[in-house]
Amino acid sequence: MPHTSTLDIEAVYRQYAPMVYRRILGFYDANEAEEVLHEIFIKVIERADQFRQESSPTTWLYSITTNHCINRLCKSRRRDEIISERKQELAPSHARPPSQTEVLFWRQLRARVDEELLEIAVLYYLDGLNHAEIARAYGVSRRTIGNRLEELKELAQSLAEQG
Repeated sequence: MPHTSTLDIEAVYRQYAPMVYRRILGFYDANEAEEVLHEIFIKVIERADQFRQESSPTTWLYSITTNHCINRLCKSRRRDEIISERKQELAPSHARPPSQTEVLFWRQLRARVDEELLEIAVLYYLDGLNHAEIARAYGVSRRTIGNRLEELKELAQSLAEQG
């Protein structure tokens, strides 16, 4: 018998929409965040039967939100613009903008990374989650997360050597 969920979407929205919205603001400005929030809750409605009651709604929603935002960025070609904005926010005021070579390097790297590794990299490098937190979200070991991040570093080094 297939798993059926008794997820109360309205209650989930009332309780978790502010958390999801805050997560979205890590990817989009307030002008787009409301639209993205609605897109995500449409996915929640579509995937309600996939929610397993043994896990936290927070983890499930965080994963859906992160995946949706990353996929949306990939499709909209705004990723480079957002990364540049984030670099400027985090960089000292005297920091130089990235060179064309650096921009090309990051584009090549992202083009060769699978979606899961990209999500793990975002969670680790941009969101500051540690290996254990990411492992819990993906249901894998900390070692697996470490191996995936090592894979990313090796790919980056390979591209740098080719460049």
